[in-house]
Parts: sequence; C-alpha cells; structure tokens
Amino acid sequence: MQKMIRVIIADDHPTVILGISHLLAEAQEIDIVGTASNSTELTKLLETRQCDVLLSDYAMPGGIYGDGVALLTFIRRRYPKLKTVIMTMIDNPSVLRSILKLNIKCVLSKSDDPSHVICAVFAAFLGKEYLSPAANQISKLLNLDSDGKSREPQLTKREVEVIRLFVSGLTVNEIAASLLRSKQTVSSQKASAMKKLGIQRDADLYKYAMETGLLAFSTSSN
Repeated sequence: MQKMIRVIIADDHPTVILGISHLLAEAQEIDIVGTASNSTELTKLLETRQCDVLLSDYAMPGGIYGDGVALLTFIRRRYPKLKTVIMTMIDNPSVLRSILKLNIKCVLSKSDDPSHVICAVFAAFLGKEYLSPAANQISKLLNLDSDGKSREPQLTKREVEVIRLFVSGLTVNEIAASLLRSKQTVSSQKASAMKKLGIQRDADLYKYAMETGLLAFSTSSN
C-alpha cells in the first residue's frame, strides 16, 4: 500500500541525511522517495520523483542552482504546490524573515531536538505552520503584522545608504568621508540599522545583504 506523504531530504551532510532518514522511517505514513546533497541533485529528483514534502537544509552549497533564498525561490516558482520544511543552523532573524516571505511555513533549527522533524513534515503536508522552539524564539524578534506575516524593517534612507556602502567594502571612516558625516553619526546609523534587522554581527549583515540583493546592488553602484 502506498504511503501517504512522499518526502525528499536534501542536506549536504550525509550523516544528517542518514539520521533524518532513520527518524522518518519510524512514521508509517511517510515514504522517503529520494535524497540529495546539493541543488543539482535536488532539482533532478524533483523532475523525476513525485514528492509531497521537501525537507531541505537552508545552507547547501555546491550545486548549480545555489542555495538559500535563491534556491528556494527557484523551487517555489517551478513547483508552487510543493510543501517545504527548511532546516537551518542560522540564528539570524533576517534569514528567517526571508524564508517566511516565500510562504514557507515550516522551519526547524538544527539546534532543536530531531523529533520535531516528523511533526514539521505532517504540518507542512497539511498546509499548517510549524516552527521548532529555537526558530520560534527567533521569530519573536521579527516585526510581524496583524496577520502574523513578517514585514520588512523600516530603515531610513541614510541607514540603507550606510549599510550599502559598508557591505560594498568601505570602512566606517571611509563612509563618513564619502558622505561628509562624522564617524560617530555613521556608526550610530549602522548600529540602528542592524538593530532593526535583528543582526548583531557584521558577518550576518553581509549574509543579509547577499540574501536580499543589497550586496549586488552595492557592487553594481560603485
């Protein structure tokens, strides 16, 4: 008898795939129809296998279709009816915001107990929302509207200008000289923007800029 939920697992770590496969095997209603280690393998599977729920890592480099938001956007466009569960180690609220904007309702933090995987697969199949505890805590840092949807943080024009220049490679001193502002003003505007984005580290600011296209804009503008 055919099982109810057909699942594809995508992760660039073989041990993760093995562990999740073993976990999902405990659910009689779930049938693992394929596994992939990068976006190239994943897209080939989606073209050849019937799949109800995709259980995928967020950061999965090495494939020709990229990873992160770029890959998820591609998959959402090509397979609009495919339900998706995203697994991630990234604790950046702006990344979660980008995932939610794609109407992906089920997100798991890899720091949480693996048992949440089965619950998330069932929730995704039924069109429900499921955030694991750590992901749920991160979601509380987001700016949500009355419908529970994530809104873009309202950065001022000057804050956006400072962030664009910073991620393009300029230092705070160089930005201050370029914009004819004091170093203190630029530092304050950068700090304010990062607070609104829920970002604490410069490395995460670069990730945000890459995911939102801000870095590409900055590079092309210079």
